[in-house]
Amino acid sequence: MTAAPQTTCYRHPDRETGRRCTRCGRPACPDCLREASVGSHCVDCVKEAAPTTTERIKTRWRLDALLVTKAIIALNVGAFIYIAIHDGNYAATGSLGHRLELYGPAVNNGDWYRLFSYSIVHAGLLHLFFNMFVLWQVGRALEPGAGHTRFALLYVVSVLGGAAGALIMTPHAPTVGASGGVVGLAAAATIVLQRQGVRFWDTGFGPLVLIVLAEGFVIPNISMGGHIGGAIAGALGAEAMLQARRHGQPALGWLGAVLVGVVAFMMCLAVAGNG
Repeated sequence: MTAAPQTTCYRHPDRETGRRCTRCGRPACPDCLREASVGSHCVDCVKEAAPTTTERIKTRWRLDALLVTKAIIALNVGAFIYIAIHDGNYAATGSLGHRLELYGPAVNNGDWYRLFSYSIVHAGLLHLFFNMFVLWQVGRALEPGAGHTRFALLYVVSVLGGAAGALIMTPHAPTVGASGGVVGLAAAATIVLQRQGVRFWDTGFGPLVLIVLAEGFVIPNISMGGHIGGAIAGALGAEAMLQARRHGQPALGWLGAVLVGVVAFMMCLAVAGNG
């Protein structure tokens, strides 16, 4: 009788093995097998079954309830460090800080990017810390319910609203900071909580918005226009989304929030050269 040929590992022909991959059936040595929920899989099957980068990003997007909040904080902290290193100071008074700040004449000359970039420039560590701390608190309350994309849209709309308010009130005064966007989100969270039956004074964010707005009357160098504009834009954007969802037309809510942002953007361009 002729002896049956010995089975060797498909990756290591010099190694005899009596085991096989329970997925593809190929013989494999212990070094080439990985324990699975049922049996063992060879390293190639494990690699093929692993999620792609796109799938991992989608999974993270779904599972991390505060993904956008964290991303905004990371962007601001990263920008603060980079600007500080580039300009050699932490007060946003160097060349890069000046190129990114909101300044009416510069916007009027075509620097439209300043309508967004001003929000990642901060005049010191305390300024950055306060804005990011409030953003974290608002994000914890608003982003899980609103969803990542709605939350991000409300922030961008609020940043544009803050830019419009700052340019209307003080077009020739440089403006920096994420507070317009943060106050807008706080106003949006207040609207949402009120619709859920929470009294204005019990929302936590409503009184915060009032305190931030009042600071403009007593503390110098605070952009009161930026805070007011951000609060109005955030509240309007949230109201548009809530009313649309209430009437079963969520797409109209997106459209309404985008419209608020477009109007704010056009107002910025219209008033940038005033004064």
